[in-house]
Amino acid sequence: MSLINYLKNTNLYIFTFLIFVMLLTRGDHLLTSISLPDASFALFLIGGLLLKKPKWFISLFAFSVAIDLVTLSMNSAYQIPINLGYLGLLPSYGIMWFIGSRIANTKSFIKFTVCGVLATLIGFLISTQTYNLLSGTFPDITIKQSMQTGWEYLPQSFIYTMSYLMAYWGIQALLKRQFVSQKATI
Repeated sequence: MSLINYLKNTNLYIFTFLIFVMLLTRGDHLLTSISLPDASFALFLIGGLLLKKPKWFISLFAFSVAIDLVTLSMNSAYQIPINLGYLGLLPSYGIMWFIGSRIANTKSFIKFTVCGVLATLIGFLISTQTYNLLSGTFPDITIKQSMQTGWEYLPQSFIYTMSYLMAYWGIQALLKRQFVSQKATI
C-alpha cells in the first residue's frame, strides 16, 4: 500500500471515529436518555489536530448539523436552536479546528492545555452570544444580560470540553508510548 493510500485511509478512520463520538455525545437525544455530555468543541479541536484540511472541517460541521436536523425531525419535543443564532457554531467550531491545526505537532502538554482553554473560551463566547443575541429566544436581551446568561453555562461546558481534551491527550500519549516501546523491542 502506498503512503498516500495509507494516509487517506487513516484520515477516513479518524473522521469516522469523530463522527461516532459526536453521535454518542451530541446525539443524546438520538440514543438514550442517559448519554455522555456534548463533545463537539473538543472533537473539532481534535479534528484540527489530526485532519487539518478544510474539507474534513466542512464534512464534520455538515454532519453536526445533520445530527440536529434528524433529531428535530424525530422528536419535535426536543427544541434544537436551528435559527439565525445557530450560525455562531460555524466560527466557534472553526476556531477550535484552526487552533487544533496550529498545535498539531506540539509535544508540550502545557501548550496543548493553554490552547485548548483559549479555544474553548473563545468558541463558547461566540456560540453563546450569537445564540442569545440572534436566535430570537431572548428578544429584548442586552449584550450585558447575554454575557450574564452565558456565564451560567460556561463552567459546565468548559469542564466537559477540557475533560474530553485531557482524555484525548492521555490516550494518544499512551498509544505513542506503547508504539515506541513495541518498535524498540522489534
